[in-house]
Amino acid sequence: MRIDPISSFVIVNQQLNILFFFPDQHRHDWIGAEPDNAVRTPYLDKLAQNGVRFTNAVTPSPVCAPARACLASGMEYDYCAVPDNGYNYPLENWTFYQALQNVGYSVMGCGKFDLHKATSSWGIDGKGSIKDWGFTDGIDNAGKWDAVRSGAEKPKDPYMYYLYQEGLIDVHLSDMARRRSNKMATFPTDLPESAYCDNWIAQNGLNLLEQCSDSNPWFLQINFTGPHSPWDLTSRMKSTYAGFDFPPPYPTNRLVTDEINEVRQNYSAMIENIDRWLGIYINWLSERNQLDNTLIVFSSDHGEMLGDHDRWGKSLPYQSSIGVPLVIAGPNVKSGLVIDTPVSLIDLTATFLDQANAKIPSQLHGKTLRSVLSGSDHIHRQYVLSGLDNWRLVYDGHHKLVQGFEGQSWLFDLKNDPAETQNLFLDQPKLVEKLQALLTYEFG
Repeated sequence: MRIDPISSFVIVNQQLNILFFFPDQHRHDWIGAEPDNAVRTPYLDKLAQNGVRFTNAVTPSPVCAPARACLASGMEYDYCAVPDNGYNYPLENWTFYQALQNVGYSVMGCGKFDLHKATSSWGIDGKGSIKDWGFTDGIDNAGKWDAVRSGAEKPKDPYMYYLYQEGLIDVHLSDMARRRSNKMATFPTDLPESAYCDNWIAQNGLNLLEQCSDSNPWFLQINFTGPHSPWDLTSRMKSTYAGFDFPPPYPTNRLVTDEINEVRQNYSAMIENIDRWLGIYINWLSERNQLDNTLIVFSSDHGEMLGDHDRWGKSLPYQSSIGVPLVIAGPNVKSGLVIDTPVSLIDLTATFLDQANAKIPSQLHGKTLRSVLSGSDHIHRQYVLSGLDNWRLVYDGHHKLVQGFEGQSWLFDLKNDPAETQNLFLDQPKLVEKLQALLTYEFG
């Protein structure tokens, strides 16, 4: 599979097609373009070489449903109407998907949207709330555990229905039962490649593109379930990092090193598989002469601790949890830029509207990245925000102030202490006062 076609990107003045790769729980530093990481993402790396890579992209909330509600609405956590995974995004609320459709786009999506996390309302065809959110077509499926919890006896989402139809449901349920009893399990699934959830999702996306009318610009969001836990993968994927030693977490005192390494192998293989699909999509666009009018965006809803600070998952204010990869390439995007200024996931909301020549509502908290993408401006924001439950943080690309986390306040110097091991809250009162003022201004 060739990578070269990406270099054909040019400057155009028209509504762009938008391809949005949106993995679940992909942390910011787990890509091949990061010098200290050995994960292989050749297509994403090539995309970064021919576009813009943001090293300080942050989610407005490091858990699935709130992060995705923030993206859909373009609003910060306290204004997104979804405080945690126990809430649905209100169907009466505005989404940027609706705005894209209003300016003539075919708006498509597939995979795990998580905009109705509180209810099992996907429908076996995956059409449950798709049109309410603003999509013209799509297939919404459950996340890994939600699919099994809701559909063990009778499928309630399209992926479980597919497995029932293919005679593979018992294979999958048995596999997930073993993982439920051992959350650190890293053995491969017995599902065939085509039935592995992320491969099934990616193929659904290609099918949507094939069925899409050539007369309208299109937007396609592919919501992969990986590299979110459990650490399930195919036998082919399992072999890709067998025997490879990843650096240990920082700092860790309690976790088992061998167990961590095996999880990191699987996590990396899941990301490499998603990257493989990125290459397939790029070649699909190239073969149909659509690269010159398609913006390609790669990001994630939040990160994954992977054992850092003796923690797993997300929902924490550490960079491993709040930091997400962000790479954008395509028409009107300068090649080879690496931007260290902080940006937020909600900036994509405004950027998508801007690139589609749609009006950006004045109340949106997200800010378009157009000037940064074109190379005319390297500074986008002075700071970004994130929060969940009782904690809130402000991060200016150098220092991060966290309040309300585990009953304490924290100040980290990310330039000199990227592992966030030294709490400077009591040592720098003037800086704390400055950052506290920003939190008070934004959150009250």
